[in-house]
Amino acid sequence: MTEIVTRFAPSPTGFLHIGGARTALFNWLYARAKGGRMLLRIEDTDRQRSTQEAIAAIIEGLTWIGIDWDGDVVYQFARADRHRQAVEEMLARGNAYPCFATPAELDEMRETARKEGRPPRYDGRWRDRDPSEYPTDRKPVIRLKAPQDGVTVIEDQVQGTVTFPNKDLDDLVLLRSDGNPTYMLAVVVDDHDMGVTNIIRGDDHLTNAARQTQIYRALGWDVPSMAHIPLIHGPDGAKLSKRHGALGVDAYRDMGYLPAALRNYLVRLGWSHGDQEVFSTEEMVSFFDLDRVGRSAARFDFQKLENLNGQYMRASSDADLMAAVEMLVPHLPDAKVRLARMTEERRAQLLAAMPGLKERAKTLVELLDSAEFIFAERPLPIE
Repeated sequence: MTEIVTRFAPSPTGFLHIGGARTALFNWLYARAKGGRMLLRIEDTDRQRSTQEAIAAIIEGLTWIGIDWDGDVVYQFARADRHRQAVEEMLARGNAYPCFATPAELDEMRETARKEGRPPRYDGRWRDRDPSEYPTDRKPVIRLKAPQDGVTVIEDQVQGTVTFPNKDLDDLVLLRSDGNPTYMLAVVVDDHDMGVTNIIRGDDHLTNAARQTQIYRALGWDVPSMAHIPLIHGPDGAKLSKRHGALGVDAYRDMGYLPAALRNYLVRLGWSHGDQEVFSTEEMVSFFDLDRVGRSAARFDFQKLENLNGQYMRASSDADLMAAVEMLVPHLPDAKVRLARMTEERRAQLLAAMPGLKERAKTLVELLDSAEFIFAERPLPIE
């Protein structure tokens, strides 16, 4: 039986947002449930937007929420030579070609498409040109020679059978004129070389799946199984925004949520196991499968997350909550003041008060606020 290999492949252009964390969790759970491996790849080909700070934030966020990965982190940009090698293979197979269309010509194609009310697409004007016609005054991009007739079919583990007419999928660019690979190419080559068997990602990548399937076939490679999970929306059904909760995982840490509670909440955004709401990590791994992931967008609800976090806090031992509080304090805005007041005596008093404090608080920040009487100056100042 083939070993299941999944991957989480974020772009390091910002924090690990809540949708990315859920995608990572679903990949992790599926791999663990099937006795397989989950790999981590940093898709850092956009050199202008990728930062070391974002890479660190992604790794820190995954670690905090309790998601580990197998093997070393793979960095996509470092594999550019391998991506170019794959293009050479496609050129040799006759499944790719150089395109010398100028920016002005491409703009004209887009404008014509706009006037005709159709999606912009490259018209294939260099697709079958003889090499004797190639100009010598500019460097070409390399395009995929995509099938023009028929359909590309995705048998998706969540969305079902999804069909794309090939006439709507143009000859996409594989290599830019400066020799740098495009995202579409790099993803396919990396997934193949890393042995990825199952791609689990947001359904905003569904059109990419059709284009990437064509690249797999142009290279003569097997196409991995795909599962495109629904996106997360706000409580009102609108696209998730910061107002709704589209924040980094670090923001949830700083608001006082427990990693186990956030993990539990995220697994229920789009996946279900009967009416059960609270899951241990062991139960998640045991129960998780893609056939229980729905197709409709999940709705993020802060109140539900708070209530669930409160349950986790009440179920935690006093010592574990104390440890969680001490891990949180350095990340709070007034960390310096709080740390100075956290003497051994105050720690002991906080631990002793924990049974009562945790019954009322829904976040660690609330718990600390309600414990302010322990840290207040003595005697209390008279206003």
